Amino acid sequence: MSRSGADLALLLLGGFRSLVDAATAELARRGYEDVRPVHDFAMQAIIAGADNASELGRRLSVSKQAAAKTIAVLQERGYVARDVDPLDARRKRLQVTPLGFELLRQGEAIFDELRNEWEQRIGTAELASLEAHLAALVGAHPVRLDAPGWLPQDPS
Repeated sequence: MSRSGADLALLLLGGFRSLVDAATAELARRGYEDVRPVHDFAMQAIIAGADNASELGRRLSVSKQAAAKTIAVLQERGYVARDVDPLDARRKRLQVTPLGFELLRQGEAIFDELRNEWEQRIGTAELASLEAHLAALVGAHPVRLDAPGWLPQDPS
């Protein structure tokens, strides 16, 4: 049975959604019921140097206002904080808090568990082959956080 290119895209998207939805549900079971995928992307961008709303907006391809809303949510929940810039006391820089880093560690562990579940379902060799084929098709860095329009823009 031959599939269309659109079918392939939907299968890939479905795999992504399946993993992300399962990870989000497991994080909720572990006490992080207030987390959304965009929060992970935002914290990863902050770790990589997006230390203000303008820069976070650029990296996530959202408006400064949407980035500011995401920052406010993350700050309210204790995942990020604003610290005084050592070079300019008038400026506040974003930092991921220890709670934010713990959330990220939990998320990584959950994705490892989900990968193991997939491996059990289809086999070690098949999953390794799937990963190798996907890496060959999409390259070493399959997703860029600054790719316009693919991230949900809901800050809640």
